[in-house]
Amino acid sequence: MIKINDNFTRLSASYLFSDIARKVSEFTAAHPDTSVIRMGIGDVTRPICPAAIDAMHQAVEHEARSETFCGYGPEQGYGFLRQAIAEHDYRQHGIDIDSDEIFISDGAKSDTGNIGDILSTGCKVAVTDPVYPVYVDTNVMAGRAGALRPDGRRDNIEYLTCTEDNGFIPDLPRTSPDIIYLCYPNNPTGTALTRSQLAVWIDYALSHGSLLLFDSAYEAYITDSDVPHSIYEISGARECAIEFRSFSKTAGFTGVRCGYTVVPRSLTGISSSGERIPLHTLWLRRQSTKFNGASYISQRAAEALYTPQGRKQVTDTISYYAENAALLRQSLSNAGLSVYGGINSPYLWVKTPGAASSWDFFNTLLHRCHIVGTPGSGFGPSGEGYLRLTAFSSHEATAEAARRITSML
Repeated sequence: MIKINDNFTRLSASYLFSDIARKVSEFTAAHPDTSVIRMGIGDVTRPICPAAIDAMHQAVEHEARSETFCGYGPEQGYGFLRQAIAEHDYRQHGIDIDSDEIFISDGAKSDTGNIGDILSTGCKVAVTDPVYPVYVDTNVMAGRAGALRPDGRRDNIEYLTCTEDNGFIPDLPRTSPDIIYLCYPNNPTGTALTRSQLAVWIDYALSHGSLLLFDSAYEAYITDSDVPHSIYEISGARECAIEFRSFSKTAGFTGVRCGYTVVPRSLTGISSSGERIPLHTLWLRRQSTKFNGASYISQRAAEALYTPQGRKQVTDTISYYAENAALLRQSLSNAGLSVYGGINSPYLWVKTPGAASSWDFFNTLLHRCHIVGTPGSGFGPSGEGYLRLTAFSSHEATAEAARRITSML
């Protein structure tokens, strides 16, 4: 008999966004002539930046000629892209990150899920609540999470509540976890932490020997000067934090797939024998064994984003979505809804009106307004009573969505 990994049977029956896709498919099948505005899943709608498209065309030409053909690339990523990232995303901002500390991947989602491979299954975990489901589910798969309780929490995970009552600023853990997941600007709430607020987490991690897994996929949307773009802007972060970034929400790479992870050489963990081991060494070994690297074509496209033309095009794309977020936030707030996020972030976190549950409000928006959002309860117990909307639609669709919702209220 084939024995399975029992941890997979401890997962929820299906992934949140699969449930949403099924409900939307059923609705559109029953109402084929209805114009549905999709603001649920965090997929972008603007085309890939022209500089990246041009670079991909050139890369395809390289692959078409034997003298320039590229097969397997370095598992850590091509040097041309790692050097561009180190220079433009870090050194130009006074952050000391070496290109050898950067690992190119097929996206931040993969890396935030896979990073647990190099960490003990006995590690205690803490997550902010609400939380991006991948953080919890991958720890369930690894056997760290424990049983699912009636309140929707896992026995072996500490949930750090983030609601309007505490300004969506999580309290420090009580259980001294080994691994702490932080995502800022936050998915799903769209809120951000200032330098002083984030420094508290660095101090905590250093004093408790914790590892911060810092998902910075939305840093390009930051406009407030007091909100750091990288955790490494905070003193001490190189000794306690791994940072994840993505090109998906900035350059339209959701289908191209390219991102990167920073693992400082000075960051170490402890083996069962008590020996200090660099996590950089372990992650390189993991990637070399399980990953053949992002494609040459996608990495050339990402490199082009750091050219003057590419940087301007990325800025224009981000500004486009930021305008959508501002419109949604203003319109829904004027209509009497409590709205969070939408500043420093492409996500808006909307409190459901009255006593409506997250799924009730989801169904109301779908059936009455023909708008797809994401029920907050899908992001954890503290997400109940909220719904996430994204700013990734067109200007026209965003304005129409705002009109439909405000007309309903």
